[in-house]
Amino acid sequence: MSIQSKLAELGLTLPVAAAPVAAYVPAVRTGNLVFTAGQLPLVDGKIPFIGKVGSDVTPEQAKDMAQICALNALAAISLVADIDQIERVVRVGGFVNGVPGFVAIPQVINGASELLIKLFGEVNGKHARTAIGVAELPLNAPVEVEMVVQLKN
Repeated sequence: MSIQSKLAELGLTLPVAAAPVAAYVPAVRTGNLVFTAGQLPLVDGKIPFIGKVGSDVTPEQAKDMAQICALNALAAISLVADIDQIERVVRVGGFVNGVPGFVAIPQVINGASELLIKLFGEVNGKHARTAIGVAELPLNAPVEVEMVVQLKN
């Protein structure tokens, strides 16, 4: 089943890749690996909720936005490769703009990880991951996600 079909089953669609907000490209392919730039939770060019997780944004809203970030990362990958050629999600990096003392960072980034496991399965969707709390993110986004995927030969 195609990734587009799996997304449709989940009630989701692959968005159009967002244009970079600085001097970089959304994704780079080297050999059979694709690295994405950090993806913000942009929906139609806007971030649904801005600010710090734990004050302006609830952890549940941030988790939902981490899923949006993962969708945006897949859209970025689609600029340089066919997403149906993704063999394995290798690594996810997640950044959470939380209030001081906010430590539920892994639970927020699970929004991205859980979606990837649903799309690519337990074996190929599970990945190495970093989840980091940060003081600020671009555009006052509450979350940002980047990923590395391996393509089929």
